[in-house]
Parts: sequence; structure tokens; C-alpha cells
Amino acid sequence: GSASEATLISLLAARTKTIRRVQSEKPELTEADIMGRLVAYASDQAHSSVERAALIGGVKIKNVSSDDTFSVCGSALKKVVDEDKASGLIPFFFCATLGTTPCCSFDKLLELGPICNKENIWMHIDAAYAGSAFICPEFRHLLNGVEFADSFNFNPHKWLLVNFDCSAMWVKKRSDLTGAFKLEPLYLQHHHQESGLVTDYRHWQIPLGRRFRSLKLWFVLRMYGVTGLQEHIRKHIRLSHQFEHLVLQDERFEICAKVVLGLVCFRLK
Repeated sequence: GSASEATLISLLAARTKTIRRVQSEKPELTEADIMGRLVAYASDQAHSSVERAALIGGVKIKNVSSDDTFSVCGSALKKVVDEDKASGLIPFFFCATLGTTPCCSFDKLLELGPICNKENIWMHIDAAYAGSAFICPEFRHLLNGVEFADSFNFNPHKWLLVNFDCSAMWVKKRSDLTGAFKLEPLYLQHHHQESGLVTDYRHWQIPLGRRFRSLKLWFVLRMYGVTGLQEHIRKHIRLSHQFEHLVLQDERFEICAKVVLGLVCFRLK
């Protein structure tokens, strides 16, 4: 579907996983007790869909302040997590962003990942726009630290020549998703489900069924190939730097965020 759906799915899976973990450690706590103490985090530059996911999931969410490059660093996350734990809250989810909507900034995964792993915080990476650029080797350094993530999403429909909607999501442990969404009414059971040969995506998502979105992505990959898609991305990034150069030549304007990919943020002085 979209990055909004991927964020929601990951947050709900993280919520279920955390509730079960806490109940195993403190059986006297009810699900309602734990739900009231759960808290999620995202950058103050994160997309509004993260806040909406928390609203639907019925959990608190707090913004983590970004630095002067509009990125979230490890110390900022650690500070708010420590404060909330001292207040009796249970940190359980953090949405890191690679390529924020306002200015295409990148949260510092190598600093954030170890903190999330240590604190049992699910780290979801929203790379809805920027994820397409990672098909180019020269931009993959922006992905360093992805190994700490529990889930990752990007939208081929944003920058990879695929029409809406087409969103790709990876999860480190698929059992975390199925553990949150798996239901087995008699009318949906079949004799292939335990064979290991069939993947029932109804256990991975909110809808029961899904459209054949993979076909249109396959056709784009088939038509353009890796080389063609890489050139498409590189051309747009070259254009953004050319535009940045033109803006800098006019003393009335200034660039207000580092140009990394295809977004140029500028303003009147």
C-alpha cells in the first residue's frame, strides 16, 4: 500500500511484541496496564503518518529533537528514553527516517540502532522517498546501520517509475508480524498453510487480501534494468545540484539544508 501502512504495521507488531515480553517478566500486569505506559518516538522532522500510526495504535508518541543538520543523533534519543523510563513509561518503538519530507535529512542509524537494540525498542526505518537511491552504490553509505533495524520501508512509486501504489517493506523476523496479526478462523484454513511452501500474507498485514502490486514493479525492473534505474536516479540528483548552483548565484536566496539527493530547500534571505 503505502509507507503509512508499513509504519502502522510495524508499530502494531512492536506493540504486541512488547506487551508479551513485559507480561512474561511481570505477569501481574494486564494488557491495559502496559498499553497505558507504552511510548513511541520519531524525529521532529518525521512524516505525520508516524503520529497517525500511534493514534490508531492507541499509544503515546514523542518527538525527538533533531540537530542542526535536521538529523536525530543517539544522545538525543537516549536522553528522552532515559527520562521516560525514570517516569515509569515503556519505550517500545522508534521510527528513524532516511530522507525526511521537509528537507531530506538522514537520522544517524549507527548511533540510534545500538540504543534501540539495547532497550528492546523496535526500530523502523522510513525511507519512503530516499530508499530508491540506494540502488546506486555511491549512496549506500546513507544506509549504514540498517542492520540494527527491525523493519524497513521504501516506496517504488515515489522515485522508481512505478505508478501508485507500490510500497516495499522488509522485516527482520516475520514471526513478529504473524505473531501480531495471525488469526485462523475455520473458513480460512487450508491444508497448505503448515507445509512451509505457501506464504499467507494475510498474516503479515491488516487487509485479508492484496492486489498484485508486484507485477507492475517487475515490469519496471524488466524494462529499465538496474542500469536504467540507476541513471534515472543519478540524473535527478545531478539536476538538483545544478539547481542548487543557480540558487547560490543569486544573492537574494540561501540554501537552508544540505542537498543530498533530489530535494533543494531554499528561501529568501
